[in-house]
Amino acid sequence: MRTMLLAGSAAAVMMAGGVQAAVQSHPQAEAQALDLAEKAIALRSVRGPGNRTPQVAALYKAALVAGGFADKDVTITPVDDTAYLIARWPGSDPSLKPLVISGHMDVVEAKPADWQRDPFTPIVENGYLFGRGSTDMKLDGTLAIASLNELRREGYKPRRDIIIEFSGDEETTMKTSAIIASKLANTELVLNIDGGGGVLDEQTARPQYFTWQGAEKTYADFQLTVTNQGGHSSEPRVDNAIDRLAAALLRIHDYRFTPEINDLTRAYFLDAAKYEPPQIGAAMRAFAADPTDKQAIDTLAANPATVGKIGTTCVVTMIDGGHALNALPQRAEANVNCRIFPGHKPAAIMAELARVAADPAVSFKDVTEGSVSTDASPMRPDFVTAVNKAMASVYPDVPVFPAMSSGASDSMWFRYNGVPSYGASPVFIKESEDFSHGLNERTPLTAIAPAIDYYLVLIPELSK
Repeated sequence: MRTMLLAGSAAAVMMAGGVQAAVQSHPQAEAQALDLAEKAIALRSVRGPGNRTPQVAALYKAALVAGGFADKDVTITPVDDTAYLIARWPGSDPSLKPLVISGHMDVVEAKPADWQRDPFTPIVENGYLFGRGSTDMKLDGTLAIASLNELRREGYKPRRDIIIEFSGDEETTMKTSAIIASKLANTELVLNIDGGGGVLDEQTARPQYFTWQGAEKTYADFQLTVTNQGGHSSEPRVDNAIDRLAAALLRIHDYRFTPEINDLTRAYFLDAAKYEPPQIGAAMRAFAADPTDKQAIDTLAANPATVGKIGTTCVVTMIDGGHALNALPQRAEANVNCRIFPGHKPAAIMAELARVAADPAVSFKDVTEGSVSTDASPMRPDFVTAVNKAMASVYPDVPVFPAMSSGASDSMWFRYNGVPSYGASPVFIKESEDFSHGLNERTPLTAIAPAIDYYLVLIPELSK
């Protein structure tokens, strides 16, 4: 009863907020999505002691089996302290490659003392679902599950197999992500429901635009180390390990990688420019026309929201040095984290950083875990047509265009195995209210009904 009332209140909030969505009524699916999300948020699926990701998998399996999946077609596989889930809905034509819907069950750690509300106690308040995973990405996952169950209730029969899978360590090592992508390498394409999404206007809460994610930058960590013999602090020497490392880091800080553009980012800049402040929008259009435009580059590089979209970025994230307060340091280390523009190998970027550091005393080592470099997915007409149709069925006048993510997702592993993967989450949110990985994470309930309608068009379009 409580969940049904909350689903009803979501519709009321939608009308009050002025969000013009051409939604249909699927009360059972809407209620299930919210109920499952609340139950999943209550399970602390964080890597380490007490990891309850396997319990989230069991929750999702129970919902899928109750919705019509055969028990034998939903498998949960333990891996270390986590687990992954793969569920298959057999299609009528086994010669066709499957459609895969991809997500993850784990979340980033959250300390209750830092939050206004307990992060692992789901709370619905003022039209929002609060809790760790409400945005990234337990609600997204349960929306997909509820939509598949709704398609079964409505009698849909897919021609190709539909596979929904959830990794168990996307936020950390991506070990299960790599395993799943390897197992499902013979896939037609992947809908990654952990990427893409819509933006709501900050003042009116009306949908502004929707982006699907066709590429992402490569994650890399490089360890920089300086060592020497050290000595007594009363006898300082010019050759100080911390000083030399600091000087190298400042040279890296001042360096700008050559700005770049590809078909996806050019389309994004041209389409998204109209929704940005005038100066940023003008720079986006200028950069799309000429990626060597210095004024446009300076403007976009100074903006944290756009600097990652115009090329490779590297930033120091951790430092460690010295061994005693009264001794010269024998060792100084730093971690430089890079987000690499598609088309470049980490080894080439590390070599470029070494040239910039310009000090042979600074050694470089690639210490990246759980990441590989990949190229962008192609702009496939069948996917583009399907996502445009699905979004138009819910928000007829909302622009749809591609984008590139500066972060990493499970799409990386599918692309590494040669499978096109597209971030295609239908959830709309204000940019100012996106607290993924941060404090007081929340998602508006207005996202639920339109998201289900979107999936009820998109999934059949790509599996019929």
